[in-house]
Amino acid sequence: MQLLAALARHRHFARAADECGISQPAFSARISNLEQSLGAPIVKRGNRFLGFTAEGEIVLKWAHTLLADADGLRQDIEAARGALSGELKIGVVPTALAYVAMLPPRLRMLHPDLAIHIISASSSQIARGLEDFSLDAGITYLDEDVPAALKTTHLYDERYVLVVPPEMAPRQSGDATWAEAAALPLCLLTQDMRNRRIIDETFRAVDATPRPVMETNAFTAALAQVATGTAATIAPERLAESLPIASEAVLLSLVDPVVTKPIGVVISDRDPAPPTVLALFKALELPLR
Repeated sequence: MQLLAALARHRHFARAADECGISQPAFSARISNLEQSLGAPIVKRGNRFLGFTAEGEIVLKWAHTLLADADGLRQDIEAARGALSGELKIGVVPTALAYVAMLPPRLRMLHPDLAIHIISASSSQIARGLEDFSLDAGITYLDEDVPAALKTTHLYDERYVLVVPPEMAPRQSGDATWAEAAALPLCLLTQDMRNRRIIDETFRAVDATPRPVMETNAFTAALAQVATGTAATIAPERLAESLPIASEAVLLSLVDPVVTKPIGVVISDRDPAPPTVLALFKALELPLR
């Protein structure tokens, strides 16, 4: 099962074998033995890795589940002894990174030996990571179609502000309309990000057509454009107010319309829940339903 999971990660026999600490011939032999045991081909073979067969995809799904459950068992025993270790991997949409920044100190206080990985990812990447157990939890938008296999818990509602250099601002405080924002040179997230799709949907609703001068998949790059006076951007209020640039730029609440989107925790529907997930919910001060 570990060999299959490594092969799925690397899509390359030699690199997967190296991760597992065995030779490539031994790696291939063990995969062949598993195929013989199951009576079905798992891997498409050629001069290089060509992917998994239909049966192989089924086996891989079980492999991920079995490995995750085995890791949960180990964590549960450690937790019973009062010392939880291992890894907690959380996928977070970029707009929620400021909110998540408070998590590591709380988790370290509760579990000093727990390694915390916070990974910036799109909402679709988070869903895939939870499906293949490469992520333990996600913090993402809840307004999209969340797969039925995932459990959701609401955290807060995201609201939006125009972050603009003072010399470009339509006013120095208060509100700005989405139509006013569309008239400015904007640096926005790329279109594969849910935040950008929300912004584009709102502009269409008010019949406004912005012409972004730059696109990026990182808010830091967008805020750098504001800092240099090159462009304005649209950011979640919670994120914008948490950054040093908030004291230098003008932050105007976006109205006409006021847009809010729910942000929450998503996890796989597993019973029992892994101790790392329980630790996350305790740090967030949330009940695990």
